[in-house]
Amino acid sequence: MFMKYSYEEKLSVVIEIMYGKGLKTLCRERHISINLVRSWVYRYRAFGESGLLKSTRGYYYSPAEKEKIILEHLQDGVTLLQLCLRYGLTRSTIQSWLRTVRSGGSLYDVKRRGRPPKDPMARPKKREPQTELEKLQAENLRLRAENALLKKVKALVEEEQKARARLNGQKPSTN
Repeated sequence: MFMKYSYEEKLSVVIEIMYGKGLKTLCRERHISINLVRSWVYRYRAFGESGLLKSTRGYYYSPAEKEKIILEHLQDGVTLLQLCLRYGLTRSTIQSWLRTVRSGGSLYDVKRRGRPPKDPMARPKKREPQTELEKLQAENLRLRAENALLKKVKALVEEEQKARARLNGQKPSTN
């Protein structure tokens, strides 16, 4: 579960670690992830107190930017920690991009967020027919569909009656 920590909480944890308190002990006492606290410490060392104010959320990286970051890691040997500090990303974000690339996926085939586009094969919106002929054609179409539906229902009812009669050992009635 993701939990937000205030600037004061982050700073107090980092200061305790800087004064020599053990990382694992502190994380156990406060029920905080070790990786999260490590990232706070690294940010504090890199940017000072302002590094704890920075948010790692809210910026969208294009597929080209993602590819550049992944190539820095794979080809140039830049560590994930350095990339996190440089680009303001979380470690898990970069790792998910790496998983996508290593599994043969593409960073360019991204699922779109939000409402999907309208289906071109969807039913057109209802509109009022303009002429008398169009009104009659629409009514004719509706009555044909209704008639076909009633025929299907009748056939299903008859089939069910025959199946029940067979189960009871009787012959189906002819009416």
